[in-house]
Amino acid sequence: MTDQLNETAADVAEDAAAGSDAEGTTRRRASFHKLEVSDVRKLTNDAIEVTFAVPAGLADEYDYIPGQYVALRAELEDPNQGGERREVRRSYSICAAPRRFDDGSTEIKVAIKRDLGGIFSTWANESLEPGTVLDVMSPAGAFISKHRMTGLNDPSSIDTDVEHTFVAVAAGSGITPIMAIAKTVLAADENVRFDLIYANKAAMDVMFVEELADLKDRYPSRFALHHVLSREQRISPLLSGRVDDEKLTTLLNTVIHADDVDEWFLCGPFELVQLVRDTLSARGVEPEKVRYELFTTGTPTSLEGNIGRPVIEDPSGKSFEIEFRLDGLQGTVKSPVSANETILNAALRVRPDVPFACAGGVCGTCRAKLVSGTVEMTENYALEPDEVERGYVLTCQSHPTTDSVSVDFDA
Repeated sequence: MTDQLNETAADVAEDAAAGSDAEGTTRRRASFHKLEVSDVRKLTNDAIEVTFAVPAGLADEYDYIPGQYVALRAELEDPNQGGERREVRRSYSICAAPRRFDDGSTEIKVAIKRDLGGIFSTWANESLEPGTVLDVMSPAGAFISKHRMTGLNDPSSIDTDVEHTFVAVAAGSGITPIMAIAKTVLAADENVRFDLIYANKAAMDVMFVEELADLKDRYPSRFALHHVLSREQRISPLLSGRVDDEKLTTLLNTVIHADDVDEWFLCGPFELVQLVRDTLSARGVEPEKVRYELFTTGTPTSLEGNIGRPVIEDPSGKSFEIEFRLDGLQGTVKSPVSANETILNAALRVRPDVPFACAGGVCGTCRAKLVSGTVEMTENYALEPDEVERGYVLTCQSHPTTDSVSVDFDA
């Protein structure tokens, strides 16, 4: 399948305000390119690390800030549809600190954990190998530090002139973006301290166990790692069992100096992330200090390939008129009221290059600015409050509530 978009780094949208992207950065529009897998490394029995080689000519397209993700796209057989092949997209966080090689090339590393029944993750763990070519989207995402990290591949540009304390709480594959963030900020300046609470079922499920041990050895006084195993007994009862309200409160009161934290990073399933957010809020932690990203929401949404699910015309003849701007071009589509479809689905029916990745309100790839009309946004796990105030919506979760609606993907 050909690339969906053909933008260059110069075609990014206007600067995003603080709270969405780091100060001074721009929000890059999604752009797919074909990249070759250069290495596949086993992390656990159910997880692999995949490295994509990025040639010098595309290196600028794949500059990224630690914490961002890429979407992978492939046509796979769907066992739930009788083996019929369909396009499948999945988003995966980048797990390594940015680097450039002498020849100007770079690389993207992601971790893929097999999900029960997951079409893409199962195929990747069983079939991906060096030499495989996949469509890889340019990096995106706002799960990044609000502290200055504007140099992308230049960690020395991070503002660490004074002592900073970062704390991360992750579960399972939620460790992936945390690895990139921790490696970068710890290497940037000796005044940085990083604490990590990492929850897993058992020791055999811990991803990046060697890299985490290396960080402990390299920064013994500045990196603290607290493994919590829910199905395996540890010496300390505090580090055994599920992370619930009581255990989290104890951890924050004893092993984490919660009142002195400059920035929090939370990544994992909805229940854990929400628990930590609520606990921090109750302790008076300012919301702008808490960054979070969800790997599951409990309400997955699927789109059929990149063409949007088909809809049936409303017998009453009532339809919403949806207008959208993308790459400087205007598009219009009528959406039957009875279909209750999202703006994204409607737009995909007439223009398959509309950007999206997860379609579940988590990644933010389908973000657009509401120009006119009103919508109801079912879920929002990706936009910051200031973005919503400025009129941005997740089109994968937005349903028209007025006769006509206009959105701008270029804004």
